[in-house]
Amino acid sequence: MRNLLLAEQLVKDDMQTDIYGFSKKGGETTSDLRDAVKAAEVIIGPIPCCSSHNTLNAPFHDTPIRIDDLFGLMNDEQIFIAGRIYPEVLEIAGQKGIRAFDLLAREDMAVLNAIPTAEGAIQIALEQMQTTLHESNVMVLGFGRVGKILAKMLHGIGAKTSVVTRSLGDAASVRSYGYNSLCYDQLSQTLPEMDLIINTVPHVVLDKHNLKFTKDGCFIIDLASKPFGVDYDASKKEGIKVVWAPSLPGKTAPVTAAAYIKRTVYNILNEAAVKL
Repeated sequence: MRNLLLAEQLVKDDMQTDIYGFSKKGGETTSDLRDAVKAAEVIIGPIPCCSSHNTLNAPFHDTPIRIDDLFGLMNDEQIFIAGRIYPEVLEIAGQKGIRAFDLLAREDMAVLNAIPTAEGAIQIALEQMQTTLHESNVMVLGFGRVGKILAKMLHGIGAKTSVVTRSLGDAASVRSYGYNSLCYDQLSQTLPEMDLIINTVPHVVLDKHNLKFTKDGCFIIDLASKPFGVDYDASKKEGIKVVWAPSLPGKTAPVTAAAYIKRTVYNILNEAAVKL
């Protein structure tokens, strides 16, 4: 949805915009991939870019869109922009002389994208928990872009916010903001106190060992991409409620997410000396 809204915003900016890959939504301006690519100077793909290593992530389209087919129609004067592009896809683009840019590899996009991600996580918690976040014991695993904004928002709501970090520098920052600083070897002692745990770390932190220490009724939200942050088989055996919540910006705030993409696309084109 955020890409359809992005197209609307580009049209408002008087950009000549074609839409392909949304046949189920009925919003396409062209039904032929060749025609869509031929008319474009810039091709904006989805976030995440791929549903597999050889097809675009196109849930609103009737048929798969193969990366090879798309790149085979492009020339070296065109630009491809998408989010979370597999390294092998970037390699294929490079072999064909196509300039490809990963939105989520850029700090300007990643920082902005963390805002609706954090808000979306809090929305899920408010909908699923039977208590207020205010005065709840909340643990944030990781202190990257999303972790920083999440901790700030949770602390502002009045949650008793603990942040688990690896580096001493991050631990010092956590304490300077007024949050409780924890390290990973303290999990077994601190997990039993937590009402809500939000993971941002893309490797399994809450394994079967650590999950045994969570208390009854603890709710877990996993924001991490693969290989995720929770052992889901173990959580089911323990009867722990876990929600995996990927791509929250596009789900909870698609208009804002589209505006962030547009801003970053313009930054990329300016840096690449493409006239808008």
